[in-house]
Amino acid sequence: MNETKAVRSLFEQVAPHYDSFNDLFSFGLHRVWKRQALALVKPKPGERWLDLCCGTGDLALVLANYLRPGGEVLAVDSAAAPLAIARQRSARMPWLQINWLQADVLNLPAINTGFDGAVIAYGLRNLADPGRGLEVLKRLLHPSGRGVVLDFNPSEGFAGILRQWALAGVVVPVARQVSLGEQYSYLEESIARFPDGIEQEKLAIKAGFSAAQHRSLAGGLMGALMLQC
Repeated sequence: MNETKAVRSLFEQVAPHYDSFNDLFSFGLHRVWKRQALALVKPKPGERWLDLCCGTGDLALVLANYLRPGGEVLAVDSAAAPLAIARQRSARMPWLQINWLQADVLNLPAINTGFDGAVIAYGLRNLADPGRGLEVLKRLLHPSGRGVVLDFNPSEGFAGILRQWALAGVVVPVARQVSLGEQYSYLEESIARFPDGIEQEKLAIKAGFSAAQHRSLAGGLMGALMLQC
């Protein structure tokens, strides 16, 4: 199994527990961090936005509410199980304009471009090639478009020590109780090899963005990469 298929399989297995684990392990703060990331790029009513690696859709739903009236979201994920949960949520809020697409971000089918903005939350590091993922994002955006990438900050300071302790001492042991220890062990591995903020900025500029700024959130535990075409 290649890396792309392995990651997709991982999220297929994790999907039923994903949201409850996020709430448990972050004390619900992941919702605050996602709203903070959106606040940095200011989605506006009537705009068209992308949510790449959308998972179970919680961020896409929040984003779609910012875009009312007249705006819409295209939410993309490679795994079927998270998208099934996302579609169920979306069906309960039919006033939100969201289209859900199952596809590999690095091998998207032909879709309209010219999006006003884009978000990727906890997904860029799961792509086989994050730099190429940023190139895809740039291609899909309007020449004046903007975006934000939210993820753990791969720092080595206190925040990094806290993250490592929480994952090894809390997250993985709890996940083992529902036979998902191996899947959640992957989390720390993926964070450890994810480029730091400076390298993310360089990747974004190489991908064609005119400006890229990485900002720490949550005391350095999280990082937001702001992008401008």
